[in-house]
Amino acid sequence: MYAGQETAPGLVFIEGGTFTMGQVEDDLTMNWDNIPRRVTVPSFYMDEAEVTNSFWLEYLYWLNRVYGDSYREVVQRALPDTLVWREKLAYNEPHVDYYLRHPAYQDYPVVGVSWNQANDFCKWRTDRVNEQLLVREGLIAHSPEAQLDEEFFTTEAYLAGQYTPETVTEGLTDFRPGSSGARNVRLADGLFQPPYRLPTEAEWEFAALGLIGNSYAELISDRRTYPWDGHYTRNDNSRSRQYGGMNANFARGRGDYMGVAGSLNDGAAATASVYEYAPNDYGLYNMAGNVNEWVMDVYRPYNAVDMEEFRPFRGNVYQTKQRNAEGLIADKYDFVVYNVQGLEADLKAYEKAAMKNFTDEEQNLVANVFNAIDAAKEEIKAKRMEEGQEQIAEAKELVI
Repeated sequence: MYAGQETAPGLVFIEGGTFTMGQVEDDLTMNWDNIPRRVTVPSFYMDEAEVTNSFWLEYLYWLNRVYGDSYREVVQRALPDTLVWREKLAYNEPHVDYYLRHPAYQDYPVVGVSWNQANDFCKWRTDRVNEQLLVREGLIAHSPEAQLDEEFFTTEAYLAGQYTPETVTEGLTDFRPGSSGARNVRLADGLFQPPYRLPTEAEWEFAALGLIGNSYAELISDRRTYPWDGHYTRNDNSRSRQYGGMNANFARGRGDYMGVAGSLNDGAAATASVYEYAPNDYGLYNMAGNVNEWVMDVYRPYNAVDMEEFRPFRGNVYQTKQRNAEGLIADKYDFVVYNVQGLEADLKAYEKAAMKNFTDEEQNLVANVFNAIDAAKEEIKAKRMEEGQEQIAEAKELVI
């Protein structure tokens, strides 16, 4: 953490440390897929509450203003799936029609958002925060009408010198000999915020438990099942003014989503406002109940070796880096990507040079490899990259 940098909007500082990640109390879902393991999570920042419908509508408004006339598909890709509310045997059409856009739900968490949509939102939010910092410091003008189609501010484009904003001042003083005397903001100046992103699973669990409230010196006095002490979804602190009240938005059992009329338990038939219940010891709201929240990791049940002790993250699993024409990493695949055209050319050259000495078995082998290459090319042409590479891998087994 850099002490000279202000905290970005909406974020709460989470002091890191070591903790036992995974099942340490009751296995509430009875899945037995979350073995305990000691890990260390460095300090980080996290949103104090879930992203609201109001926030997402602001995102959609910006996309529509910038892309709406020329690239309508960009706006369409960002729309949440409001049909997540629809069930065959339930009348949830009011939520389908009104939940995202009606002002009654503006402080409720947005739902129906995919993992990719959540990541795109993080990138957009990073750029808007950094753009506003430049506006606030008087380094660029606030000119939304000038940002249309491809011409809009992104942090990456600005730092690379590929975005020319409407300026208010010439910029920061440039002390380099022979310079014009002014320059753009650089990453090293400490003004720009680091990119917003989804938390890792370890970060999310660490922040949700809020064990900082149960620590004394280097001793954690009590483990937790929930973001609060105790084994109940209700407040069991008899000295608290909220004694007996629900700590979060839960369905208590089959068919019981809100309690009995006249004495509702959590007061929410479906979702609740993101600030409805008391925060945990880090100041984070709704880290249990309400809605599911995305993390950065790929999900799979843990085993005894599927972890790193420091900053664990399940995601950097790939075997091939795909580079673009400029040599930059364009994609990563979790399977081996072969140069199919190169293999075909090498095999043809080998066949031409050695064919007169082939045995029948060798001739059949070369023919089978050519067939595998042709099949792989058809799969790749049909945009089934992984299936095409599997064809080459199987052909390789024939040769070995």
